[in-house]
This record gives sequence, C-alpha cells and structure tokens, in this order.
Amino acid sequence: MKIQNQSSVVEFILLGFSNFPELQEQLFVVFLAVYLVTLMGNVIIIVVISLEQSLHVPLYLFLQNLSVVDMGISVVIMPVMLVILSAEKMRISTVGCFAQMYFILLFGVTECFLLGVMAYDRFAAICSPLSYPMIMNKMVFVKLVTFSWVSGITVATVQTTWVFNFPFCGDNKINHLFFETPPVLELACADTFLFEIYAFTGTILTVIVPFLLILLSYIRILFAILKMPSTTGRQKVFSTCASHLTSVTLFYGTASMTYLQPKSGYSPETKKLMSLAYSLLTPLLNPLIYSLRNSEMKRALMKLWRRKVNLRTF
Repeated sequence: MKIQNQSSVVEFILLGFSNFPELQEQLFVVFLAVYLVTLMGNVIIIVVISLEQSLHVPLYLFLQNLSVVDMGISVVIMPVMLVILSAEKMRISTVGCFAQMYFILLFGVTECFLLGVMAYDRFAAICSPLSYPMIMNKMVFVKLVTFSWVSGITVATVQTTWVFNFPFCGDNKINHLFFETPPVLELACADTFLFEIYAFTGTILTVIVPFLLILLSYIRILFAILKMPSTTGRQKVFSTCASHLTSVTLFYGTASMTYLQPKSGYSPETKKLMSLAYSLLTPLLNPLIYSLRNSEMKRALMKLWRRKVNLRTF
C-alpha cells in the first residue's frame, strides 16, 4: 500500500508556536531541559533494572518497558518541536510525517495497555499475594508485554496507512506541534466519515476500556487496603497506587480529550496544550512518580553507584 496517494501535497508545514514569536527562545530552553531530563530519567531506570538482578520481577520489568515507551515518545516528538521553535515553522515530507505519526501511535497505544497491565499486576499482588507468583509468572508477563507492543504496532500500521491514503490537495499547513492524526486528517480533501468511526471505536478500545479496567482494579485494591491491619502497610500500598493513578489520569485524560473530541471541540492552542500534557509531561513525570521515589529503586541505584566507585578505586 502506498504511503502517499495521488496528491498535490508533497510536504507539510508544522506551525508550532508561530503565533507567539516572542516566546520562541524561552520555550526552546524549557523544552530542551525537559527533553534532556526525560531522557536521563528513563535511561537511568532502564539501566538500573537491567543490571540489578533483584529488580527482575514483573513490577519493575513493566516499569522498564514503560520507560522505553516514554523515551521513544520523547525521541520521536521533542527534536521536531525544538527545530520548530528554532525556525518558527518546519517543512517535512509526507514520508517524514508518516513516520512520526506511526511511532506516536505505536508508543501511545502501547503505553495505554502497559498502564492497564501494570494495574492488573498491582491488583494481583495486593489482593492475591499468596497466588501472585502463579498469577503473574514469567509466561504471563511475557504475554502481557507482547500483547501491549503488538497492539501498538497493529493500530499504528492500520491507522497511519489509512490516513495517508487520503488525498491531500489543498492547504499543507498544520497548526500543531507534531503530526497527530486529528490535525493531519483535517487537511484531507475526501470523505473521512468511515475513518472517523474506526478511529473513535479504536480510541474507545485502546483508551477508555483499559482506563475503566484500571479503575475497577483500583476499587478492588482500595477495599483490600482498608482491610489491612497495619497503618504503615496501608500507607505504603496507597502511596504506590496514588502514583500510578496520577500518571494514568494525566495520560488517559488528555489522550481521550485529544482523540475523542469533535472536530470543532477545542481551539488549536488548547489542542496543543492537551497534546503537550501526554507527550511531554507524562514521559518526564513517570520516572519520578513510579521509580525514582521508590525505595527499592533508590537502593539499587546506590548499590550500582557504590560498585562503580569501588571499581574506580581499584
């Protein structure tokens, strides 16, 4: 299937924050700092979990996959945004647009399902601690992670290919920060009703359904927490759950508002801010709220640091 149908448009122009030229330099500095911190935080998590055998359990291996996804989203989106901020707008070919949209969808859908299976993992660990080793064994873990990634690849392949088989024969300016499906689809000069039905249904299945399952899991977890006799134990478990729910609410809330909204639902600037919430803030905050505040992650990090210092000493 061809990436580009017969069309007069051979490149797109991303406008970014061109409406606010006086803020370009400040935004560039802020986004560059966020990008570097995001990469550093997620790389630390990936490396620490890879090197520390005590962390080779489902909870941390799920976190490792989540960090790979978050780092992927940042690498796909942030460099383009930085170029736009330095040049005010950016020309990119349809192939480049296709590639960015594909990986945004791949990583976004994968994150939706990873957050869902992480909630299931916490539910199994807290509500059925004695059966947990059997419920979440190595085979189950591999199947859940594989399902998350395959779902992302499948949705990205179908949706991106479908979008770029529409003809683009008019305006090629996209008033957005990167190539998401809704702003690109607005430029298609063809009937997109059938695709919009598919996209809406797909969003329900990949965003809303996992989100509802997460809420149901945490309702069960909440009842289990209330039955715990130890106050310290309740506080520890509740802290872990609150962190996960914070990330889930941020990611799922903004993603659903972006992909479930009607065409005229929000202004372009509002759409940009909502996109920033899950493309910029979520990858930045996930290392903090999931891992870097976790006592076991801290101990593993300090252990690896002392090992490195001792090697230098000898």
